Amino acid sequence: MAGRIESRMEKDALGSLRVPAGAYYGVQTMRASRNFPVSGIRPKPVFIMATAMVKKAAALVNASLGLLDKKRGRAIARAADEVISGRLHDHFIVDVYQAGAGTSHNMNANEVLANRATELLGGRRGDYSVVHPNDHVNMAQSTNDTFPTAMRVAALISSAGLIEALKDLSGALRAKEREFDGIIKSGRTHLQDAVPVRLGTEFASYASSVDSSIERINFALKGLRRIGLGGTATGTGLNTHPRYRSLVVRELSRVSGIKGLKKAADEGEAFRALGSMADFSAFSGALKDLAVELTRIANDLRLMSSGPRTGLTEIALPAVQPGSSIMPGKVNPVMAEMLNMVCFQVMGNDLAVAMAAQAGQLELNVMGPVINYNVLQSVEILTRGIKVFTERCVEGIKADRGRCAHYFEDSVGLATVLNPFIGYEKAAAVAKESARTGKTVKDVVIERGILTEKEWKRLLDPRRATGPLKAGVFGKKRKGRKK
Repeated sequence: MAGRIESRMEKDALGSLRVPAGAYYGVQTMRASRNFPVSGIRPKPVFIMATAMVKKAAALVNASLGLLDKKRGRAIARAADEVISGRLHDHFIVDVYQAGAGTSHNMNANEVLANRATELLGGRRGDYSVVHPNDHVNMAQSTNDTFPTAMRVAALISSAGLIEALKDLSGALRAKEREFDGIIKSGRTHLQDAVPVRLGTEFASYASSVDSSIERINFALKGLRRIGLGGTATGTGLNTHPRYRSLVVRELSRVSGIKGLKKAADEGEAFRALGSMADFSAFSGALKDLAVELTRIANDLRLMSSGPRTGLTEIALPAVQPGSSIMPGKVNPVMAEMLNMVCFQVMGNDLAVAMAAQAGQLELNVMGPVINYNVLQSVEILTRGIKVFTERCVEGIKADRGRCAHYFEDSVGLATVLNPFIGYEKAAAVAKESARTGKTVKDVVIERGILTEKEWKRLLDPRRATGPLKAGVFGKKRKGRKK
């Protein structure tokens, strides 16, 4: 009949089911796709690749130990290489919200690799007598150790791009630090005028915040390098060769290119690797802390660029698109707004991870799939968001020197600079008169004879006014003359 989809019949422990003839997945994947039509979201490519890396490492080690014949082992490894290269990803069809622990995803991978390996050996898809999803592809494994291991591998691989993006952002902020170093402006605390600062120093503080975030993320990543692969169902290593655990971790490090992967140090740690998701909670927490810092930075940039006529306008952000469908000429800080939205999503993801991480019971945390999805989404959107924020916002920021100078000269916070010279009480009187009359602190000080024009300029040198006093300056208060 026209339009009929060709299919093949497969069976599992629950009975028989038709599978599309061209599918590399099999009956268990088909059941899962029917059971979980939840979000329409499929696994991230990096996680599919990480799963294939785990399967390849296991096949090669089992073959080397004589548990899997070398012909099948090589075929599974070749099939895994194809998946690692980006092929066959459209055959990983199970929703990210699925069976606990990720059994559905694990079987999806087992079936895809079994069918492709069968083809490589001259067989037909669905003929599991050639390569079996459970007996061969899943040999010496359980979902309970392979899924968390793939989670760790995926997080480690994807984090490399995030670290690179953060280093680029830090470098762009350091460049602005140097560019704006000589620009003095009014500092603000409690959103009120405060003592002078240099615009470059503000950008230096942003770069320092990014650098600290990199340190926290790298520290969290160390915990993800200790893996429980080889623990099988509960961490005991049931159904594995005595040397399998050590060899498979070493092989996975080679296959993935990740240095420093370590097997569980003892039985207790092997159990922890399956039952605890604290390492992922810590990593997600570091991403959340980064999001908190980036939100603060983006908000500062939006505030400093507010205007252009009725706001601060100390800096100008690059105009990357029109800002309004009704107001001609309006330009909005869209890149900073985008970064805010990314950060809010990451903060929400972290809450989901924390709730899922505490939901484990006894020897297993079955909430791995939702933890995995949220962690990888956080890494992905942070990496992309930071990259475009750096390129299309930070690198093009310009300073309005005139506006910064105006706020600096008009700020009552300048009176604080006079404290070491005329004392707090007189400095407060100057500030009060400036606020009452609308005169600048400079005008009041010179009118009262507290400082001469020349002394004022020397005192308010950008570095002198924004750093520690030089030795010997204390005690040299100028009496001045009262008018």
